[in-house]
Amino acid sequence: MIRSLNKRLLFILSLIAVLGLTGCSVRYDNVAVDPVSKRTIVKNMDLRTQQEVAAVTKALMSLGPNIDPAEARLLAHEAVNYPKVLANQYNLVRPAYLQNILVNYGYRENGLCWQWTRDMAKHIQARQWKSFDFFHGTANRRRYNEHNSLVVAAKGKGVREGMLLDPWRDSGKLYWKRTTEDPKYYWTRFTN
Repeated sequence: MIRSLNKRLLFILSLIAVLGLTGCSVRYDNVAVDPVSKRTIVKNMDLRTQQEVAAVTKALMSLGPNIDPAEARLLAHEAVNYPKVLANQYNLVRPAYLQNILVNYGYRENGLCWQWTRDMAKHIQARQWKSFDFFHGTANRRRYNEHNSLVVAAKGKGVREGMLLDPWRDSGKLYWKRTTEDPKYYWTRFTN
């Protein structure tokens, strides 16, 4: 029984190593953070990314009547593009669960959903926002399928009126949706 278990574990670890060294790697060569402005710089932003930034901007504008359009555009730009910087820093592989396995076995330092949330929040909240409040959102707290994400809401609103900014779910590509419309999770504010 133990020998069979060891063989399975060796097979799984070998599979992870092969996948981690092949086409599952995620790399973005066109992004960086400007050290002065702390803004994410994208060289030659493609049309798909431009459309994504525009769609996220529109969704952010719908969070409340007093949203500053310039802030919404800046936040959308950062929310869509900064995860690519993190993906490079995390030496990311996809799918997200494979990254989790690599982190949990010590082959990667970062890439769990709460680490994405922490690092996104640190970067985005480094600015003073007049239109938005940010929260560490959680679903299924302390359960096997717990998930964490940065949540943005209009000033004075809460998690349930907010929108997810979740780069973990799609391995560095921003997943965004109103918290109440997420088909997989019921979102609340993280508390210890």
